[in-house]
Parts: sequence; structure tokens; C-alpha cells
Amino acid sequence: MATKLFIDGEWTEASGGAIATVDPATEQVIEEVGTAAAADVDAAVAAARAALGRADWAGLLPVQRAALLFRLADLIDQHADELAALETRDQGQPIGISRMVSVGGAAEHFRYYAGWVTKIQGTVNPVSFPDTLHYTRREPVGVNALITPWNFPLMILAWKLAPALATGNTVVIKPSEVTPLTSIRLVELCREAGIPDGVVNLVTGDGSTGALLAEHMDVDHLSYTGSTAVGKIITRASADSNLKRLTLELGGKAPSIIAADADIDAAVAGNIQGSILNSGQVCAAYTRFYVDKKREAEFVDKLAGGVSGLRLGNGLEEGTDLGPLVSAKHLGHVERLVEVGRQQGAEVVTGGARADRDGFFFTPTVFAGVTDEMTIMHDEIFGPVLSITSYEDTDELDAIIARANDTEYGLAATVWTRDIATSQRLANGIRAGAVFVNMPSIPDMAAPWGGYKASGWGREMGPWAIDAYTETKSVWLHY
Repeated sequence: MATKLFIDGEWTEASGGAIATVDPATEQVIEEVGTAAAADVDAAVAAARAALGRADWAGLLPVQRAALLFRLADLIDQHADELAALETRDQGQPIGISRMVSVGGAAEHFRYYAGWVTKIQGTVNPVSFPDTLHYTRREPVGVNALITPWNFPLMILAWKLAPALATGNTVVIKPSEVTPLTSIRLVELCREAGIPDGVVNLVTGDGSTGALLAEHMDVDHLSYTGSTAVGKIITRASADSNLKRLTLELGGKAPSIIAADADIDAAVAGNIQGSILNSGQVCAAYTRFYVDKKREAEFVDKLAGGVSGLRLGNGLEEGTDLGPLVSAKHLGHVERLVEVGRQQGAEVVTGGARADRDGFFFTPTVFAGVTDEMTIMHDEIFGPVLSITSYEDTDELDAIIARANDTEYGLAATVWTRDIATSQRLANGIRAGAVFVNMPSIPDMAAPWGGYKASGWGREMGPWAIDAYTETKSVWLHY
């Protein structure tokens, strides 16, 4: 597999040195990938700009562009085992998650947006002028920078790349330097699918490479998934350069509200899935739990029992439930916040420490006796750390809503109740981009995905992604 930069259809050496990518389960180096410098980024953006208007891309009929995306989806399926193993080695997630969620989800996103290509329509509008025809056209935004995170590198790249190509754009991809390998392999498959040179370009590197794209005067739209802190940097860079369009999916601190009438066994099972998937390295993971006081002891006991029974291991090993955290740096971040929770008086019911083995493993952790002002209820931990507090059933629902909304984030939330009125009042009151009732947080390609407040700007997936990657042109014709 190539580990160079991909610019205008060619694999080229990076100008800025190399970065090692490490298997988090073994702490062994897998590959070294290049760091793109300013000249490399300029070349990639220039290639994308040139390809934007060329006949071999802009001149394709919609059915021809759709065929390319269907072909790419088929290639992902054909190489599914290879891609899944690569994702697990580079990121750490269990192979079942890599195969079913990451690889399977990526292929289906390309199929979904291949179906959209022939259905992107304008409108004819009844304007208030005589002898005048007014209509709208949907046109590509232009050159798009796609900056992706390390937690689901392949799938989240598909979330961005599929609609970008479906709408006729060109792209420069910048994967996380921590987990770049499946993104590199996907770009190879793009070439094999027949996508013309210059349409898909890839530059690897650390945050300095991403900053070059954020500041670039010839990038029209930047789509970023990652931390809120970096999202703010990108916003400032856009404002100081060409005011490029931004789509930002940022941090989260999702609440889970468990009502007195909830099916506790279902709530425990759903919350384990919704909080511990990929070792909690999910932006929409449920991490702070508000449990009716009458059910608190039962919920704490069953949740702690459930997570303590999960098997930690190398994601390539059969029977592994939880893989490692992605890096030594991130493991240190999780350890520090767990220690802060202890110091502030929260009770560790289970877990709370690094696993005694090689690799970046952290035991799934349940805190009880947590209060709203504690750091672990506010800061994004992004690990297998669950914090439980309670409320009295005499509290008004508005008070529970206020506590759930007491965060800078607003990406996702969940509610567990058998009462339809309670579910609707809570779902309507919580300020989050997605509220799941009696189920884990499971995005779907047909539904919008994005957040309120510091969780980001804009929406991905469904027709909302078509909006993100197109401009609407208004055409007036007097006759």
C-alpha cells in the first residue's frame, strides 16, 4: 500500500518528513506516512481546481458519475476483509465493528449518494414579473478540503467524500495522522474505480497540514470532524482567509435520561452499546446518566456488571468486546480525567485504571455519586468512562431538561421511558442535533447528523449533505 501523497493521479513523496502510525493494541509501528508541506498542499488544491472544470469530470452525465460511485462501493465490498483488518490494526476497534460498521457503512454511503446523483434538481419559481422565467440550478461548491478524525477514519471519510463526488465537486483529503491507512487505501480504490485524475487528492500530515488547508485561499468548502478546539481554529482561519464555507461536526457530551418507568434491562443494554462502542471513542457516546432515584441503585449495579464483563483485547482476536484507546497520548488524557473524578469525590464502582497489559487499554469505568458541577460531567473524555447522577421523581421535567442542557455541547442525547408524553417533552426540550428514544445513538445515511452549540455547524448525510456540497444559482430570463 502506498503511503505517499496522492496528487493529480500520482503518488508523490511528501516534502515535510514522515510520521509513524502505531498499532494501539501492540504499540508497534505499522507504517510511516508523509507530512505534506505548503508546496504539497498548494499542488493538491491546484490539481483539484484544474479537475473541477475538465470534461472528463464536469462533462460526465449524472448516470455516468453515479456509475463511478456504485463501482467504488463494489470495490469496498470486494476488499472488505482487507479494509477491516487495516482499520482494526490502525485504530484498534474490534474487527466486527470494523467489518460491519466502518467498512459496511462506507460502502453503503457511496451507494446511497450514487442514487442521489440523478435526483439533484433545481426549481422553477413563479416570480412577480411579467414575461420572466426564473429557475434555480444546483452546482458544485468547488474544491473541498475533507479533514477526518481518528475514531472512525474510513466511515467518516465516506460520509464526506460520497456526497462531495455525487454533486460534482473535487476534493483534497487530510486524514488524521494517527489513523491514515484506510483513507490511503480508499484513495487507491477511487483510482481503480475510474475516478479521473485530480478529482480526489490526498495529503497526509499533522495539524499543521490541516491548517494549510483551512487557510488556503483556493479551497471553497472545508468539512471537518474533530474537536471543538480545532473547530474554532478552523473558523478563525476561514474568516481570515477567503471566508470558505464550513461544515463542522465537533465534540459531544451526550446525556442519557432514565425515567422511573424505564425498562432497566433494555436501558442498561442500550446504554452500554451507546456509550462503550469503540471504547467510548464516539462523539455521540452517552457519558452522563440522569437516573430516577428509585431506579438508581438497580441501574448502577446492572450497568457496572455489564461493562465489567466486557473482554478487552486486540481487535483482531475473536471474542474481543473492547479494543484499546487510539494512542498513548489519548490514554493519558482519559487517565487524567478519571483521576480528577476521584479527587472531586465521585465513586468508582468498576474500572478506573489502565489495563495491566501491553497496548493503550483502559478498563471500562463507571462512576456513581456524581454531581453536576464535577469535571467528568462537563469535559469530553472520549473513552469508556460513564458518570451516573440521579434525580427525584418529584422534579419537574423542565428541571431535568435544564440539567441535561447544562453543557457547551449539543450533539446527541437519549431518553429511556415507556411514557410517550415524557419521551416527547424530553426530546423536544433537549438542545441536541439528535435525540434517541429507547435506543443507542445509531446514525443513518438518510437522516441529518450534526450538533447544536459547540458541537458544530451544519448537517451531514441525507439531502442535508447535498445542500452542504452545492451552491444554488438563481437564473432570470426575460422574454
